[in-house]
Amino acid sequence: MTASRAALPGHARGTAGYRRLVAAVWAAGVGAFALLYAPQSVLPLVSADLDVGPSTAALTISVATGTLAVALVPMSALAERVGRARVMTAALATAAVLGILAPLAPSVELLLLVRGLQGVAIAGLPALAMAHVSEEVVPDAVGGAMGLFVAGNTVGGLSGRLLSSAVADVAGWRAGLAAVGVLALACVAAFHLLLPPPTTTPTATPQRVLRSHLGRHLRDPGVRRLCLSSFVLMAGFVTVYNFLGYRLLEPPFALSQLLVGLVFVSYLAGTLTAPSAGRLGDRVGRRAVLLASVVLALCALLLTLSALLPLVLAGLALFTVGFFAAHTSASGMVGRRATTGRAQASALYLLAYYAGSSLGGWVGGLAYERAAWPGVVGYVGALLLVALGLALLLRRTPPLAAPVAPRAVRDGGCDGDLGR
Repeated sequence: MTASRAALPGHARGTAGYRRLVAAVWAAGVGAFALLYAPQSVLPLVSADLDVGPSTAALTISVATGTLAVALVPMSALAERVGRARVMTAALATAAVLGILAPLAPSVELLLLVRGLQGVAIAGLPALAMAHVSEEVVPDAVGGAMGLFVAGNTVGGLSGRLLSSAVADVAGWRAGLAAVGVLALACVAAFHLLLPPPTTTPTATPQRVLRSHLGRHLRDPGVRRLCLSSFVLMAGFVTVYNFLGYRLLEPPFALSQLLVGLVFVSYLAGTLTAPSAGRLGDRVGRRAVLLASVVLALCALLLTLSALLPLVLAGLALFTVGFFAAHTSASGMVGRRATTGRAQASALYLLAYYAGSSLGGWVGGLAYERAAWPGVVGYVGALLLVALGLALLLRRTPPLAAPVAPRAVRDGGCDGDLGR
C-alpha cells in the first residue's frame, strides 16, 4: 500500500464510511455463505434423490469448501494486482450464477463438479474481506468490524440453510438451491453499491514479496497455531451441522424436513455472539476469549447426546455460540499479528479453516456411518480437545518484533495479544 496511514487513518466506528464498509462486507458474507452451505440442510433429500449415502451427500459441502481452500492464496495474489473490490464482486457474482446452475445437475458427479467450481469462485471473498476490513478500519475498531463480518457469514449460513430447506419442503431440493442463488445475486448488487472507495491504493506486489510474506507467516508459531485451531474448530463445526439433520429425521425425534431446516435457526446464536466476542477480545484479550469459547463448545457438545429434543437444541445453540466466538477471536488475532502481508495471512488462516470443513466434514460422515451420533460426538470432542490445547499454547507464543514506522502506527505495533 502506498498511501500514508497518518493522512488516511481508516474508518472509525460510527462514521459513514465505517457503516458502509461493514454493511457491504456483511452483504457479501451473506451471499457467499448462503451459497456455500445451502445444501447442508437438504443433505437427506440429496441422499434419497441421488441414491447416495450420508458421507457421499456431504461431499456437496466438502468439495466446495475444499476447492475454496485451494483457491484462497491464488485469489489473494490476484487481488493484489487487480484490486480487492473488483475480485470480490466478480467472485460473488460468478458463485451466484453457479448456484442457479447447480440444481440442474442430473447426477451427483455433475453436481459435485459445479459445487467445486463454486468453491473456487467463493474463494475470492473471505480472505480478501478480512484483509480489507483490517486495512480500512482504525486499529481499535478492527475487532468489532471483524465480528460484524463474521455475523454476516452466520446470517448467510442461516439464510441459505433455511431458504433451501423451506423451498425444498414444497418443491424439492433443486428448487431450494436455485432460490439461494437468486438471494446471492441480490447480495452482489448490495455489495457493489455499498462498498466505499478504499482509503489506500493497492499496488501489485512482486511474487517474491508474496512468497516472502507466506514464508514469514509459516515460520511464525503463532500463525501456525491459529491456523491449526481454525482447522480443528471448523472440522468439528461442519460435522455437527452436516449430520445432525440425519439424526433428527430418525426416531426418537422423527422430525419433518421443514422442522429439521428450522433447527438451523441456532445459527442466530452465532450472529449475536460474533460482534460481542470481537469487542470483548479488544478489551480483555482474544486468547482468553478463545479459550473460554472452546470450553463452552465442548460442554455444549455433550448435551446433544440427549434423547430430549430441548436439550439437543440447547446444546446446538451453545455449541454454535462457542464456535463463532472462537472463530472471531482467532481470525482477529491473525489480522493483528500479521504486520505485513495481511491478505496472505488471512488466506492461510482460511485455507486451514476450509480444509477443516472439507476433510474434517467428510471424516465426520464416516464416524456417523460407523457409530451414529455417539461416534460424531466422540470425533468432534477429540477435535475440540486439540483446539483447547492450542489455545493454552498461545499463551507461550512470543510477540513479533514491531514493524518499522509508519506501519507500526497503523497496525498497532507488535501483537502482544497472543499472550493476554
